[in-house]
Amino acid sequence: MDQPTGDRGDLNQAQRFPFSRHVSAAADTLQETRKAWPGLSLYERFEEVVVVVLTGLIGLVIIAAVINLCFRVVLLVIFGLLDPAEHSVFQAVFGMIFTVLIALEFNHSILSVLHRQESIIQLRTVILIALLALARKFIILDASKTEPLTIIGLAAAVLALGAVHWLVRDQDRKDTQARSGSPS
Repeated sequence: MDQPTGDRGDLNQAQRFPFSRHVSAAADTLQETRKAWPGLSLYERFEEVVVVVLTGLIGLVIIAAVINLCFRVVLLVIFGLLDPAEHSVFQAVFGMIFTVLIALEFNHSILSVLHRQESIIQLRTVILIALLALARKFIILDASKTEPLTIIGLAAAVLALGAVHWLVRDQDRKDTQARSGSPS
């Protein structure tokens, strides 16, 4: 059960400031960007600035959405409106949760550019975000008040995006195998 003092110090630091790991990761990313800055072309510098600004803005939107979600859930609990039998309340709450998850995934995809993992936003990520948005739509959808044609259209969109995701993933796998020289 004995831990090295360094681990205990890290644990105490994490208990005092629970977001220290995230702040440290953000600081490391900015430091990497500063080091790479002289070697970047004008357009790459432009991309870096845009990514940092977008990440900050989306971060603010995520914070506002989480605060709003917490506020609404607390109000629902305080006023006793969080009735398990009330279908529409759960739809609204889970819709808000999915909105936050979609924003987080969107922010993550933009951050991959800043980490120089990808030069542009990957098609697969955009498809996954679209699938998340459609899943959110299905959660908040009131099937009894929605036209059947709308539900069929949404289902067709999910199937089409799923097929495109499968094709893109399959192509990525083939490209990876071709680069590594292994047989398919």
